[in-house]
Amino acid sequence: MASNGGGNGEFSFDSKRKSGLPKIQTQKTDDENVVCHDDSATPVKAQTLDELHSLQKKKSAPTTPIKSPHVFGGVAVSEEERQTQQLQSISASLASLTRETGPKVVRGDPSRTETPKVQKPAHHVHHTPVLNISDSGLKFTHILYNLSPAELYEQAIKYEKGSFITSSGALATLSGAKTGRSPRDKRVVRDETTEDDLWWGKGSPNIEMDEQTFLINRERAVDYLCSLERVYVNDQFLNWDPNNRIKVRIVSARAYHSLFMHNMCIRPTPEELEDFGTPDFTIYNAGQFPCNRYTHYMTSSTSIDINLGRREMVILGTQYAGEMKKGLFGVMHYLMPKRQILSLHSGCNMGKEGDVALFFGLSGTGKTTLSTDHNRYLIGDDEHCWSNHGVSNIEGGCYAKCVDLSREKEPDIWNAIKFGTVLENVVFEEHTREVDYADKSVTENTRAAYPIEYIPNAKIPCVGPHPKNVILLACDAFGVLPPVSKLNLAQTMYHFISGYTALVAGTEDGIKEPTATFSACFGAAFIMLHPTKYAAMLAEKMQKQGATGWLVNTGWSGGSYGSGSRIKLAYTRKIIDAIHSGALLKAEYKKTDVFGLEIPTELEGVPSEILDPVNTWPDKKAHKDTLLKLGGLFKKNFEVFANYKIGTDSNLTEEILAAGPNF
Repeated sequence: MASNGGGNGEFSFDSKRKSGLPKIQTQKTDDENVVCHDDSATPVKAQTLDELHSLQKKKSAPTTPIKSPHVFGGVAVSEEERQTQQLQSISASLASLTRETGPKVVRGDPSRTETPKVQKPAHHVHHTPVLNISDSGLKFTHILYNLSPAELYEQAIKYEKGSFITSSGALATLSGAKTGRSPRDKRVVRDETTEDDLWWGKGSPNIEMDEQTFLINRERAVDYLCSLERVYVNDQFLNWDPNNRIKVRIVSARAYHSLFMHNMCIRPTPEELEDFGTPDFTIYNAGQFPCNRYTHYMTSSTSIDINLGRREMVILGTQYAGEMKKGLFGVMHYLMPKRQILSLHSGCNMGKEGDVALFFGLSGTGKTTLSTDHNRYLIGDDEHCWSNHGVSNIEGGCYAKCVDLSREKEPDIWNAIKFGTVLENVVFEEHTREVDYADKSVTENTRAAYPIEYIPNAKIPCVGPHPKNVILLACDAFGVLPPVSKLNLAQTMYHFISGYTALVAGTEDGIKEPTATFSACFGAAFIMLHPTKYAAMLAEKMQKQGATGWLVNTGWSGGSYGSGSRIKLAYTRKIIDAIHSGALLKAEYKKTDVFGLEIPTELEGVPSEILDPVNTWPDKKAHKDTLLKLGGLFKKNFEVFANYKIGTDSNLTEEILAAGPNF
């Protein structure tokens, strides 16, 4: 095996090595047909593993600037100056009431960034000593600002026990001891701002607290957040209408909460974030830390407090993320009507021809199912505004119930549960991470929060023209309301204020009877003003735009629960389709007893006999008795609203009352 020593050889042996082993000399070759080739790349420049890992990520902030230079107030500033101003704004948000300034804040995770170097002041500069310094004043709070879902996944899995990636790519989290809202622990500051505007007293969801107590709770929450190594800050928007959007800042201690709000609020573009400035409303979510139960107005270690004057919300003692979503909804119920914009707890979709429909309904009425229609665009599933320009979604995402979820029944929700989605309190198989949606071991209130663009037929941006139809859904387990009724304006207001459905409550001995449930404006827990104010605005907008009101019963027919049967979903869908197409407006109508509802005599695709409930009851007397019973429940519920004047006289109030049950 001698070397040819020629320049064309691929290798040669050097027989002069002291070890006696020949040395292989590799040389470049121009032969393209060589099978064995050297495919090694240039070695990395990193000298350590940390340096190698640092090369893995591009050096850019989560909100990479697009325009350059940055302009604030007409003055061009550098990226470094812009970030400094942003951190100063966050520091101001986190300022304590008993100290003049907020904490020292820096960007980034403390485990990934070096401790900021303190610059020594020049000798000639005189500094006034700070007398109220404490140990907390010596530390930095690291601000993780508007992180991406991928970054928040990493944070949650690293720092929050109970965070896992499921088989579909969603992030499973736990909300702690509270797996639902705590309405009895919600407080609203009663002051000069709210004294005359808000609905107080009997029937109101607004439980009052004074400003001093709010400030005590705020101090407690802010001090807790400032004591942490890392705090998550989201700057986002509410309301897709660009002329009426609200800037919100959410300060939280958990990556789960930050990802939840990233999904549920409207996500700003990098350009919008550059000019974000001071938020209109701020949430301090210190949910892991309890309130002081000995503080005035406190009834437990949980407290959710809203101060409309300060435009702030404080959360203590509950980690349930839905408190943030619904707290902001309550704020919109206050701010929007002041601009003559109606805030609505409703679903909303739009046909190919631009016809918009609003869907109101309490839990179990079919609001989500009926507003999700593959032949129509989804504007939103839960919270909307109706302005002089049309409708707009308040949110940037959906918060769907997951209990007993299946691909067959709810394919859109099923497919939306993927990377970026937050899954609350679900149970999954330990090895495969497949979620068992039927398992209610943690809670029945399992939820998924995902961006609205995860729904295939979502209309982006989430805005539309004025609604043509306003559909009020009720699951009447008494079985006496018609499958569909056309409402006049006064009736629409009456049933909107009533917000009726009937639940079926099971008991230990197996007896199950319907229970009437009323929730004013189909969202009593979130409204701020008196229900009649929202109803009057709804009637005014419907009248001006020529919209039609409908009452659709998705409950029982032929008897109450236990004797009758649930109205088939296929029939309800035919009814909704006829409302959308306008065909139902052309039908012939007759009036019912007691409630005085106008019902169609026939409708294509729906058996005519079920359109009038009395036809389907074998026992006519039982039908009449049940009808009167339900009418009585409506009357009793409406007593709390009967004495409230709308406008300068009581004519409108009397008109609404006359639109209710009459017997």
